Parts: sequence; C-alpha cells; structure tokens
Amino acid sequence: MTKDVIALTPRMPDPWAVLAGLLSGGPDKLASTRGEGAVVQLCDREGRPLVSVEAPLLVSVEGEAERLLGAVPPPVPYWWTEARATTGVAEAEQLAGTFAARLAALIGGSAWPPDAVGSIAVVKTDGVSVAPEPAAAQPAIDVLTERVAVVIQDRPVVAMTAWLSDAFRAAATAGLGLQIVSPADTTLSPAVRDALGGRPSRWIVQDDQDGYYDGLTGAVLRWQDGSFDPVLSPDATEEDPRTPVAAAYQQVHDTGERQLALTFRTVHPADERLVLGGGLEAVWRELTGEPPAGWGTAEPANLPWSPARLTDVAHGRAPEPTWFVVVGHRSRPGIATVRVTRTSAGVEEEVALAFGYGAGEEPPLDALPVAAEALATRHHLQSMLVQLRKARRDIAVPPRFEGPGVPLAFVLGAEEVRAMPGDRARRVPLDGRPVPLGPRTRQAMYYPLPGDPSDLTGWQEFERLMRHLKGAQSAFGRNVADCRLQ
Repeated sequence: MTKDVIALTPRMPDPWAVLAGLLSGGPDKLASTRGEGAVVQLCDREGRPLVSVEAPLLVSVEGEAERLLGAVPPPVPYWWTEARATTGVAEAEQLAGTFAARLAALIGGSAWPPDAVGSIAVVKTDGVSVAPEPAAAQPAIDVLTERVAVVIQDRPVVAMTAWLSDAFRAAATAGLGLQIVSPADTTLSPAVRDALGGRPSRWIVQDDQDGYYDGLTGAVLRWQDGSFDPVLSPDATEEDPRTPVAAAYQQVHDTGERQLALTFRTVHPADERLVLGGGLEAVWRELTGEPPAGWGTAEPANLPWSPARLTDVAHGRAPEPTWFVVVGHRSRPGIATVRVTRTSAGVEEEVALAFGYGAGEEPPLDALPVAAEALATRHHLQSMLVQLRKARRDIAVPPRFEGPGVPLAFVLGAEEVRAMPGDRARRVPLDGRPVPLGPRTRQAMYYPLPGDPSDLTGWQEFERLMRHLKGAQSAFGRNVADCRLQ
C-alpha cells in the first residue's frame, strides 16, 4: 500500500472536515502542527507523527492530476490535499486512507489511490508508535543516516511535491545526499531528475532480477555503509571500477516518440520594471502556438500562467534564488524548470524546457531560429542549446536507457558575440553557416548542427564549435554543461 494518499475535492476542506478526518484514529490521538501551521500531524502518545497532512492546494491548471497520478479530478479549480503515512506502520497507512475517505465523503470528490481508501470508521491504533527523532521529524524522509536521507515513493510519477522539495532542502542543509526509492513501474518528473545532481543522491528502482539499480544510469546498487552504492563487477580494478548494469535498464524499445529539449540562460539588467518569464513564454508560443498553461513553486503546478505573479514571487524571495516549474496544455506535453538568481551581472533565468512528440508528430524545427531570435533580441539571451532525443511523449523519465540528446542548434547571445575577439563568432568550422539574429549593430548567432538521434556526430560538431568559441566559454560554460546532461 502506498505511503501517500491524496484527496481531490471540488471545495476546500474546511477546519471541521479536516478535524473529522484527523479523528480517524480516535479522539485520543494527538494532533500537532509544523511549518507555521502548513502541516498538521496525527501523532502517537509520545508526540511522534503517524500521519502528516499538508495544507490543501488549490489547483487551477488542467491535466496535472492526470499527469502525476493518472487520476480523474473534479473540474478546475479543485483542491489537492496530501496525507503521508509514516513508513513501516500499517495502521498509519490506514489512517491516511481513512482521512482521505472522510474528506471525500464530507465534501465530495475522490481520493488517490482508490485501493488505499477504505472504510471511514475509526482505525484501531492502540499501542502503535513510530520511529524516534530525527527521521520522524521530517515527514518526507523515511530513513536518515550519516550519509543520506532516503525517501520512499510509491506513485506513478515521482514529482517535485512541496514535501519532496522540503526533503531536498533539509538534506542539502545537513550536507547529505537524497536517495529516492520507488517501484519498477514508477517514472520520474524531469523536475526531480534535474534536482538530483550527482552522487550520493540517486533514484533507486526496486527490481525483481537485480534487487536495486540507479534509474538514471542503470548501475546495480546495494545498501552498504548507510546508503545505496554501486556494486563492483568481479573483474573490476582500481583503474577500471566497473559496475554491472541492470537488465531492466537495458530493455530499450524505440516507439518513435521524441522530445525537443531546449536549455537556455538569460541575464537581465536589475530593474524594478523587469518581468520574468517573458523569454520562456516567447519560445513556448513559437513552438506550440500558445503560452504555457500553468506554473508553481512545486508540483502539481497549480497556478494559471502569469509572468507578473511569477515575478512577484521571485522578487519577494530575493536575494535568495527561486525555482519554478512550468507546464503546458494537454494538446502538447511540455514542462520547464526555471531558476531565478540575483548575481553581480543582473537577474539570471536558467531554463530547461522539453516538449514531447508522438511517432506521427514532427517537432517544429523551422520555428527554432524564430524562437531564438525572440530570445536574443527581446530577452537578453546569453546562450541556448537545442537537442532532439528519443524519449517519451509525456516527458516522464522512465527507469531505462533512452539515449543522449543530439544537438540541433547552439545560439550565442549578442553580448557574447560582441565580446568575442575579431570575427571569431561568425567564422566557425562548421558545415552549416551560422545565421545572424537581430539588427546588425547587435547581432546574436544561431549555429545549426546535425540533429539525427541515430548518429552522435552532432556532438562532435558541437565540441568543435565549443573549442572554436573558447574565448566565450567562461560566459556560457555552465549552461553548456547543463545542456549536455539532459
């Protein structure tokens, strides 16, 4: 049974409905709050949480419950209320299910997953207690060691929920890695993949044949010395520490689906009139014909698209960085993550964006130069890399090999072109000629590259271009590194 239970209701759960749900363990159970009241917990007799309930979230973006849960919610706007049961306590899971069932019974709607929601009767919890602090102190963390924090997720899509985002922050503050454990049929949101970073943070997939493996690399893993780490092959040496790759990870099936991935960075002068998100919207419109559908500071993305409101949130958090997720309409699956940072150069937006296409759909490659010109001339583009990948149309990341993206184009912003010595930016050793973007007095450069996913020569051409443009490497090096990992 899953540890997470979610109520999807047409009305906001009022205090009486929440109280009725919390009494699912009987009137003698203790209740407490965390996060300035944003999380309500049902506790055992020693005050340790059995079930943690997050404040209801109003979702005004269509398709998010379908994308993340495979559930049919009420019409938008609807309320999304999560309850997380403490790991390893069967009664806690029953409490979470009864809590969601009571909410749905009182105010309508439904709960996910259906099999986790049973009777609305009081759950017997006499004598039940949970693990001591510090593991129970953070609702999203199931196991805590000196090396890592482990989160168990049994959901169709492991998404960057508010709870998981809190777990990332808590682990980073403590200097720990975050390891996410999920079943074999789970996929990963790109927002979570991009946040995992490097070792010891991992996505661990449970597997019948190999036990556990890394969902992003395929490396077979074992729990050792307080974390999941790779197993060494029998013929491994210090010079060549080989790691076996899980058989399930290597089961590749080309369905004909593709993703068009764009990673770019813009740097705006710090100005009170600055509105963020304009560059992302311009690219989205050029490639899909419509703006994004919604955005949020976690998944599900719950707010209708609004650059002005996004800017207000980033401004209110400055000088601390702000992270956003942006999603598209059902007609064209798309997701972007945006990181806004205040630096000495101004206000930076780092964007990782992907659109999905089915076997019979063609990505609008002809629109790429137009989208690049919009970024370069109106949104202070620094650099952009465009790739085509063999990957799922729904943008979800499966626990198997999908292959690297192949570069379609690289774009260098006008300021970076002007900073290049001589005419270096225009005289490049490529088969295709660079395309100037914008007015002659302030031109950016668009470099077309081979983009056949079955052929990696595109990376060879890209590396030749980077060597040629090494004078500007310091300006866009981080962006290039981020792009290559997509």
